[in-house]
Amino acid sequence: MSFVPVYVPVGVPTFHMESARDRFRASAALLRQLDDRFVLPEDILLGADQVAAFLSALHPDLIVFQNVTFANAAYMSEVLHRCSCPVALWTLREPVIDGGRLRLNSLTGAYSAANTLRAFGAARFPYIFGMPEEAAVQKQLQSAIRAAELKAAMRSLRLAAIGHTPQGFGFGRALDGELLHAFGVTLECIEARELIDRAKSYADTDCAAYDQKTDEATAGLSQTPERNRLDHARLYRAYTEYVREHNIGALASRCWPDFFTAFGTPVCTVLSLLNDDGVAAACEADVYGALSMWLGMQLSHEPVFFGDPVSLDEAENTVTYWHCGAAACSLARKDTGAVVGVHPNRKIGPAMDFGCEAFPEATVFRIGREPDGSFRFFLFEGEALDKPKQFIGTSIVVRSDNPCRPIIENSVRDGFEPHFVVIKGRHADTLTRLAEMLNLPVYRY
Repeated sequence: MSFVPVYVPVGVPTFHMESARDRFRASAALLRQLDDRFVLPEDILLGADQVAAFLSALHPDLIVFQNVTFANAAYMSEVLHRCSCPVALWTLREPVIDGGRLRLNSLTGAYSAANTLRAFGAARFPYIFGMPEEAAVQKQLQSAIRAAELKAAMRSLRLAAIGHTPQGFGFGRALDGELLHAFGVTLECIEARELIDRAKSYADTDCAAYDQKTDEATAGLSQTPERNRLDHARLYRAYTEYVREHNIGALASRCWPDFFTAFGTPVCTVLSLLNDDGVAAACEADVYGALSMWLGMQLSHEPVFFGDPVSLDEAENTVTYWHCGAAACSLARKDTGAVVGVHPNRKIGPAMDFGCEAFPEATVFRIGREPDGSFRFFLFEGEALDKPKQFIGTSIVVRSDNPCRPIIENSVRDGFEPHFVVIKGRHADTLTRLAEMLNLPVYRY
């Protein structure tokens, strides 16, 4: 799928065109530097008819709309009439204040354009103020481009719900129509027993390659009873082939109690390995957790951690995230490797049992829902510390940029779900721009 960003610079010829064309050239050069796929007009579009002509053959995934000079609402109306993609509004500073002529009046034009955006239903949209040479402008534009690319990519995502959420975990359930409407994501549903039955149909000898791959990626698999080890390999093959056959990019899998009671072996390590295979795989059938993971993996190009907030340490200013044992092997500390153990409650393996490696920049994220069912984003940034395993299972300790206790207290009061993802790198700005493009509120702590 090709991503098409488009620059729409507008103005009227009664302003100072020498200044306007200088800013147009600098802006165009910056956008091409940030993303060479940008489609640019040859000159400022000096009428709504020129806007219409420029856009007539294009199918943009992002429009960067810039009032190079003042322009009335008809220009933005023409854009919104023709295009349904996100619009980032970029305002230029007035270049000279000397008691003489107003050269651009870009800011007044921005108010006109923004008023029209709101009238067309865009309650939120990316807004950038400043000149092309400013570092903050460059960073904001880069975030907007990346967010629009994510939004476009979601239209090609097939997400699988494997089984239903357990009783009391309904926050992770999704309706296919809602997911498609809000995010453009296609949801495919399958019962967990179908993959269990598929795994049972394989002979042990048919799954030797999956056993070998697990052994190479982990530490201590040989301590797992042979029957559980072989059953894990069968289950890993069943999930891998299902993902490949159905072009699945993310999945949310039921885990307990079915895989203990109906199969006798947990799915934890299967999900761990799928995450390292590039498939965002969440447990407890949390569909919105899986989508949060997928977005984080697109941003970091690495697996992300999925887990519960289980411990708060005000002295260290840290929050510990933990889960039963499905973290990607590549997240493990290098001194231990991806240790294999048993599920902390059921005492059956293989399940992952390690602390995660440190990384200097981290983003904690979740797509959540308001009580009325509308969507929202949770965000904070910090760093992942060099800490050993905190509890049986997999864990990561995050020091937040802001005081951690108010983050916990306020997000509990705000009613967020108990599953979050920890992403390598600082991505809150891009995810905030994405929320704006999806018309969603952001709770940034």
